[in-house]
Amino acid sequence: MTQRLSTNLRVAFFIVGTILVLLAAAARVTPVAAVEGRQPAAQDNSYCLSCHEKPGMTKQLPGGLLSLTIDPEAFKHGVHNEENVACVDCHTNISTFPHPDFTAASPRDVSLQLYQTCKNCHAEQYNKVLDSVHQKALAGGNFNAAVCTDCHNPHEQTRLTDKQTGELLPQARLNIPTTCARCHSAIYDTYKKSVHGGALTNAGNKDVPTCIDCHGVHNIQNPTEAAFRNDIPQLCAKCHTDPQIMGKYGISTQVLNTYVADFHGSTVTLFEQVSPNTPTNKPVCTDCHGVHDISKVDNPVTGISIKENLLGKCQRCHPNVTTASFTDAWMSHYVASPTKFPLVYYVNLFYKIFIPAVIGGMLLFVVTDFIGRALRARKGVQH
Repeated sequence: MTQRLSTNLRVAFFIVGTILVLLAAAARVTPVAAVEGRQPAAQDNSYCLSCHEKPGMTKQLPGGLLSLTIDPEAFKHGVHNEENVACVDCHTNISTFPHPDFTAASPRDVSLQLYQTCKNCHAEQYNKVLDSVHQKALAGGNFNAAVCTDCHNPHEQTRLTDKQTGELLPQARLNIPTTCARCHSAIYDTYKKSVHGGALTNAGNKDVPTCIDCHGVHNIQNPTEAAFRNDIPQLCAKCHTDPQIMGKYGISTQVLNTYVADFHGSTVTLFEQVSPNTPTNKPVCTDCHGVHDISKVDNPVTGISIKENLLGKCQRCHPNVTTASFTDAWMSHYVASPTKFPLVYYVNLFYKIFIPAVIGGMLLFVVTDFIGRALRARKGVQH
């Protein structure tokens, strides 16, 4: 009896020991996050990162290899983590391991399936994107057109604007061109050599425009349309009429006034105000200064303060012009003064005095004659 009991105890201890060994082995090879059926704590991203922070984690899709690794340091300093946004707030269909079946055909298909979740928190920006050239291209079948996550990596995106003022942070401003360069690399290569891009990318000058200053942020419009072209003078005037910015570089703030005052600008302004979608063949700022390749006006090769360079611009519309003296009529956006274009200044001054004097004298003659006639008629005097 005692021997049988001892044998049973040994068997029981053996079974319990075997179970404990197996459980220990399982704990060593299976991460906590991968225990089937374990529910993550609310707002606890460590549950997801326990697997996804491992280097080299991938998933093979029919159209390519999808990386599933999240850089834990980049995620830690990202704005979503700072704002306590949980993984499951965006990946709403995932709460346990194993995950539901994933139907994406390629890594690009993953982005196209997931980016719409951004509207849950960023509805205003998402709605603006719906009217953008990117969204129109996407709707037209161009699946490489940019979506939210192409510009803003949700796992690494740092804060872009100041929480108090809403102003774009300096570092975020410097990063804008390289963000756009992910798709528009050729334009970026041109821009960084221009007077604007060179000052930003090489010297960190935040006075110069970046991509979004001209094209907008989320509601980017098609720059090839007539409405965009007709609005270019007003677009450039945002900076070039600002005395605080232009004063630093000795640039005239009369660019818009002098442009609107001549035949070219008057015509374009009329189109912009009355019929913005109607094309006009009159030049706007970019026709003379360039688009992404704008250079300093005194650049000996491309600067349009050099008569020969400016003549080349004029000949695009005036092909029969062959002499550089044709450009003498252009005053480089400066208002005539005794030191700049004195002849024009004094001719204008003459007419400012002469015309009022002539018209005023005529009015004075008419008024005095009328009064004289009225007085004589009152006295009964006849001519």
